[in-house]
Amino acid sequence: MADITRRIGLSLGADICWPIAFEEILAASKLELRIGGDRLRFSCDRLELRPFSLREPCQYDLVIDRLTHWFALRREWIKKSILMDGLYVFNNPWSVQSQEKHSSYCAMMALGMPIPDTVMLPQKSYEPSADLDYTLQQYAELFDLKTLGEELGYPQFMKPFDGGGWKAVSKIKDGEQLGEVYDGSERHLMHLQRSVEDTDLFVRAVGIGPQVRIMKYDPDQPLHGRYRTDTNICNAEDEQLIRDTCLTINSFFGWDFNSCEALRKDGVFWPIDFANPCPDSQINSIHYHWPWYMLSNLRWALFVAATKKPMRKTLDFEPYLEIASQDAPYRDKLAGYAAIARERFQADEFEAFCDEHLQPVREATLEWLAGDRCREALRLKVANVFPEHEVEEFSELFWGLVQQGREDLEATTK
Repeated sequence: MADITRRIGLSLGADICWPIAFEEILAASKLELRIGGDRLRFSCDRLELRPFSLREPCQYDLVIDRLTHWFALRREWIKKSILMDGLYVFNNPWSVQSQEKHSSYCAMMALGMPIPDTVMLPQKSYEPSADLDYTLQQYAELFDLKTLGEELGYPQFMKPFDGGGWKAVSKIKDGEQLGEVYDGSERHLMHLQRSVEDTDLFVRAVGIGPQVRIMKYDPDQPLHGRYRTDTNICNAEDEQLIRDTCLTINSFFGWDFNSCEALRKDGVFWPIDFANPCPDSQINSIHYHWPWYMLSNLRWALFVAATKKPMRKTLDFEPYLEIASQDAPYRDKLAGYAAIARERFQADEFEAFCDEHLQPVREATLEWLAGDRCREALRLKVANVFPEHEVEEFSELFWGLVQQGREDLEATTK
């Protein structure tokens, strides 16, 4: 019997509370698993930013990445480590780099998802260059923006074709406002998307591996109020559709950890934003849902590290597109996509692994969430984002919501 330590690396940006929880819960669980004749233990480190040789071996089995989408040095280290050392990373870095909102809309339209009508606009202005001047003079087609807006229908949203965090997103009510917003978009490449109006539910579904959390969402609230605490927000059939949608998107793009926003109108869920492979993970935004996030993140990380799940370096869209080409109702197709997703995420093996090996992690998570160290980590995050005079108020608010989430998690997980 060999003694083996699986090493987990945390690739962090401005993350504060969840890494503390991850490290301390993992240590408290004192996992020692016997798998395939080996005795497995686990360690966890925070990755540093430094020069690296392309031939330098990677010492980690798994990296949970929160930095690749905006920090090039980390992204290139991760890509090197996947190609040369067999590293597994949340999420596929090539996909994160190349699949922005635009291509994710196109891909899911190709699968038949009910994406709202969307138009890409030419940039309003450009960095001057001789080649560009000639190109625009020869080939740029004049268009009437107001006519385009009327054809798409009001109200509508103008938003960047990439990026996230609700940056540069404008709701437009008429042609006059459309012109003003477009004039202000400058060199940004923008989408114009018809708004889904008269909806009765807005959800954000977060997937971590094969696990999906469906949350009621209110974008009109400040960040700490957007993720609602409502439960049983839709029936079992709708829940399954949302889960299947989230798993399809995540597995299609190679994202272990991603969120999907969808609006329900007349019984149809319209996905509107789902290229989010670095979703909210902090206590000040997801509070009530944070206990689920911590346990789910730990469980998926430990499964991947323990079983040495191979990283899928290529995305392989063809199985999904083959289903899309069939003459079948959309919900039947979606069930087929989700079956591929569950296979790629090894959902059955994961559940069996959790049942057999990860009960100590569940117990350690619930205990840690009720303790002083959770309070301290929570307060650190609050002090980082709120003015001093509001720290006490919001620390108590989020502590109460986390305890509510912990109690509900204890009642609904085994």
